[in-house]
Amino acid sequence: MHLAVDPDAAQPPFEQVRSQITEQVRSGQVPPGTRLPPVRALAQELGLAANTVARAYRELEHSGVVETRGRNGTFVRAADAVQDSEAMAAATVFARRARELGLDDETALGWARAALAQTR
Repeated sequence: MHLAVDPDAAQPPFEQVRSQITEQVRSGQVPPGTRLPPVRALAQELGLAANTVARAYRELEHSGVVETRGRNGTFVRAADAVQDSEAMAAATVFARRARELGLDDETALGWARAALAQTR
């Protein structure tokens, strides 16, 4: 796994780490079951604070890309788990917006079905 952080980028360092790991997992460069480097080791390698890398790992875990197994480390989850996690996140965004618009469940589901039909 190769990561690089651009200190001049508009994207914060934790987000750069998170997005690079996510992309490498999604592309298959980093296969399921791979153990990520320990937080402190990766922070030192990238010249970042350990808290910055820890935040990236927390975000990755929250989004379902990785799982932490206590002292054993942080591991990449299976690709289907990543896809399921991303689908749930997208559905949650849609559901929240539908509620903000005051849509009932059936109307919101109708719009979701219409959008899916358009993308075939």
